[in-house]
Amino acid sequence: MTKLFHCLLGVLALVSLAGCDRLNNNSLPDYPVRINLGNYALWTTYGVVGVGDYRIFNRDKKLPANFPYDVNTYTGYGGVLLVMAQDINSTMTGTIAPQAYDLSCPVEGRGDVVVTIDSETMRAVCKQCKSEYDVFFQGGRGVSGSAASHNRGLNPYVVRATTNGGFIITNY
Repeated sequence: MTKLFHCLLGVLALVSLAGCDRLNNNSLPDYPVRINLGNYALWTTYGVVGVGDYRIFNRDKKLPANFPYDVNTYTGYGGVLLVMAQDINSTMTGTIAPQAYDLSCPVEGRGDVVVTIDSETMRAVCKQCKSEYDVFFQGGRGVSGSAASHNRGLNPYVVRATTNGGFIITNY
């Protein structure tokens, strides 16, 4: 009986350790997200083009300025960070595509504590906990600070191409 107990204990320990490398990037409250950049004109005005380009959308703060927010536009928990980055979900190495993340720092977990892009390192940085996230090459993964040590990443959103030359950002 003791051998069986120790075997089961060992298996449980291995199973619990197996999940340690798993990125936690869905830790924020589920707020609606819908930004319609679905036609070519909207995309060329408010979208992103090359790797390293980014844009912040926040309905409450009216960012970007002059964006045509309407009753069907929602910008998540802390706002939306849209970037042109390496597509980590693509099977083709080096593929770039628009990616979107919630601006809220997942370590802090508050809608009013958001990341900003550091122009020197090109990382998303939380001024509160000092965590840094790689949004251009690692899919929003935490690369330093509490985010890295706790395997936290920015919450991703879906960016879908339209037939009209643009994209729609949603959380579904």
